[in-house]
Amino acid sequence: MKTVKVFGPGCKRCETTEAMVKDVAAKLGIDVDVEKVTDPKSIAMAGVMSTPGISVDGKLVHAGGLPDAAKLEGWLSA
Repeated sequence: MKTVKVFGPGCKRCETTEAMVKDVAAKLGIDVDVEKVTDPKSIAMAGVMSTPGISVDGKLVHAGGLPDAAKLEGWLSA
């Protein structure tokens, strides 16, 4: 199971990003544990300067704007 964190204050883009992660994981048949991180201090400590941000298994892979679906597949498949 992969651990995915979605960093953001809870805006529409952050909610969309969380949904994208779940949809892509389901499409690929990958079990994911998705955690939303909304605390500004925790977001900053993770190195996210622009939201939404995504980390997969502790590694920050994306920050700022909606992720590209193809890249998201690659991050979850790795």
